[in-house]
Amino acid sequence: MSDTSRVQGRLFRRILSITALLSLILGAAVVLGLATGPSGIDLHPVVQLLTGSLDADSLQLAIIERIRLPRVLMALFCGAVLSLGGLVFQALLGNPLAEPYILGISGGAATGAIMGILAGFARVPGVSLTAFAGSMTTLFLVLLLARGESRVGRDAMLLSGVMVNAFCSAVIMFLISISEENKLHDIMFWLMGDLSSADMSQVGLVALLVLPCFVVIFLLSHKMNLMLMGREMARAMGVSIRRTTLVLLVATSFMVSAMVCQSGLMGFVGLVVPHILRQVFGTDHRVLVPATIVGGGAFMVVCDLLARWIPREGEIPVGVITAILGAPLFIMLLKRRGRS
Repeated sequence: MSDTSRVQGRLFRRILSITALLSLILGAAVVLGLATGPSGIDLHPVVQLLTGSLDADSLQLAIIERIRLPRVLMALFCGAVLSLGGLVFQALLGNPLAEPYILGISGGAATGAIMGILAGFARVPGVSLTAFAGSMTTLFLVLLLARGESRVGRDAMLLSGVMVNAFCSAVIMFLISISEENKLHDIMFWLMGDLSSADMSQVGLVALLVLPCFVVIFLLSHKMNLMLMGREMARAMGVSIRRTTLVLLVATSFMVSAMVCQSGLMGFVGLVVPHILRQVFGTDHRVLVPATIVGGGAFMVVCDLLARWIPREGEIPVGVITAILGAPLFIMLLKRRGRS
């Protein structure tokens, strides 16, 4: 066996073992998510469902299949998409603070989605297309404002994203102020980052849209590794910098906008998960991409679980939980980067 084959075999086993470990954590989070309801956590009906002993006509089965399961699956996809989006942006910009929400990509998608709602478009494909147009517009603005190859230019991209995100927030507030009362509920849905209205048709649509993006990003993970070594080194290794960057940006913006259409705004997910996994498993994106997909899904399922479990009555938007967890980490990373 050649050295290359041995290296590839070790890499494959490492990816498999890490993904399996994170899948166990995800599986436990999913079971808890299915078992959590207004009365608290009850594992008994979930165990019955898994063992096939739950009555097919029971109310508990209907609640799990029609309410809890779609919500848990939507949370899984939401966490995976936003975490992977953060990982890609951090690799392309060489900045650990980059993520879709901070760079304004999520805000642009939400702005486009709200414009689609006010225009009377159907959620698919009308609102989805306006959300994608909004995310691509904000991405173009951020790149235009922070153009440059130096480290200062890359840091300027983060500041440009913050400014564009603030502008998107102002536009959203303006749209709310002029919108009709019967459309306010739909608009507030985007702003709260809520998963409570998910159903299986929405989950199927999200899966259809984002799974190809997962595959594309994983296939380009080795090129992301080479690009982190420097543009000249990547070009010497045969990487087309412009084409690879364009494909990654479009794929990431598309899946983020598709997710925002269904879940609303979720901040800091793309910051928390890649940072933790990078600290634990290293910087190889061939490992980090699948780990981020599974780990991000588990993180969001847990956040949604906390959003339902913490209040004694009702629930809080899951976007509040992600902001509470992510904002302190953002400040810590910002201070660490300032010292260096």
